[in-house]
Amino acid sequence: HFHFIRPPTPTYSSADQGLIFTIYFGFIQARGFKLSLEIIRGKHSSKNDPGEITHFQALASALSGTVGLGNIAGVGVAIALGGPGATFWMIIAGLLGMCTKFVECTLGVKYREIDENGVVYGGPFKYLPIAFRKFSKPIAGLLTGIFAVSILIFGVVGGGMFQANQTFVQVRTATGGADGFLAGPAASLIFGIIFAGLVGLVILGGIRSIAHVTDKLVPAMGIFYVLSCLLVLAINFGQIPTAIGQIFDGAFAPQGVAGGIVGVMIIGFQRSAFSNEAGIGSAAIAHSAVKTRRPISEGFVALLEPFVDTVIVCTMTALTIIVANQPSYTNDLGEGEIGGVALASDAFSTVAGWYPVLLAIAVALFAFSTLITWAYYGERAWAYLFGKSKGAVTVFRVLVCVFVVIGCIASFSKIVEFADAALFLCAFINILGLYMLMPVVKKEMKKYLADRKAGTLMDPDTKDAVPVEEMV
Repeated sequence: HFHFIRPPTPTYSSADQGLIFTIYFGFIQARGFKLSLEIIRGKHSSKNDPGEITHFQALASALSGTVGLGNIAGVGVAIALGGPGATFWMIIAGLLGMCTKFVECTLGVKYREIDENGVVYGGPFKYLPIAFRKFSKPIAGLLTGIFAVSILIFGVVGGGMFQANQTFVQVRTATGGADGFLAGPAASLIFGIIFAGLVGLVILGGIRSIAHVTDKLVPAMGIFYVLSCLLVLAINFGQIPTAIGQIFDGAFAPQGVAGGIVGVMIIGFQRSAFSNEAGIGSAAIAHSAVKTRRPISEGFVALLEPFVDTVIVCTMTALTIIVANQPSYTNDLGEGEIGGVALASDAFSTVAGWYPVLLAIAVALFAFSTLITWAYYGERAWAYLFGKSKGAVTVFRVLVCVFVVIGCIASFSKIVEFADAALFLCAFINILGLYMLMPVVKKEMKKYLADRKAGTLMDPDTKDAVPVEEMV
């Protein structure tokens, strides 16, 4: 009665807009990489800066929403569909996506609001109305409203119900499957209630509570997973040169992939987009809560996100699967993402027969971290649509927990197809807004880099006194 569902795959090309941003900002993801690491360490920050969480916590919170099942099952599907060559194009898309994150997260902080309680309201809900007001205020409100509804739908369905369903299926499989103690409707209901309780304990505390969990959970699970991949690679060390050769050969001379080189590129770009969410606008919500007086500083932090998510974690998964399985591509998802997890599980089993159980633990942790972060994204959308009152926000948090339980016991593939369309709307509207505000980001970038060179980054910043109309 349980159907493992494939997560929505964006149908927009994240690589196209990433390339445009990369050229416009002069390959800032390469030029600013060292500066990004400095900011993460707090070199250019003050504890008195306005906001709720540190630069590192903001990055960890955003990564908890992106480093997830897309990095395990999604990579497996990319290889099954497009062969090893899809890995190369995933990496390229991830590198280009770094600049997209740089733009949207800078704007998320730039136009944020902080209420009397110190709670931050930022992200696309603040910069999109400014970007679209050139059309008219009603159109700006309509487009932002559509964006908010879309991200709310995906936050509940794709970020909540799907992750809960994913977690239950993997835990049930690791504990004996249909013959294990988690078989049957009663077990799924009990599991769902317990899982929802754990989620509730975190999300009821808001972004500060989420940040305190993710700044410990994300590094721990990331290190655990990467070390596990390295162990598989060490055992299959002799296959690594062949695997790397297959990645490059398959990227430019794919065999058996529908559409040839274009087909394998599309597969790689799609899986990268689902994994790192560049251009969707979701990460800008988490990053907007950062403690800073200089919005562009968080843009530099955010560009590290696709690098960690796609260039490092996805590549590790791909190499692990290729060296251990030597899989063939089928041009057919078959069982969807469960097939992708199965490829990773087979690779882990080359270490020891019990090692796939560790993968199930990683899957559960990845799903949990993604769920709590997307709950926060959905909460910001809910606040935009229905108000910021404590009662309204509490209602949404309770609804998330209810849908977590439903996700563990229900089959809802049609709803996921609906969420796919919602995610496409998010990306389309957000990217249009980013294009319209690119000059604002470039102006901030030039000033920040000039101040860094002059050694005045910590001086009081007065640029916010400039009217918004003049900057746009």
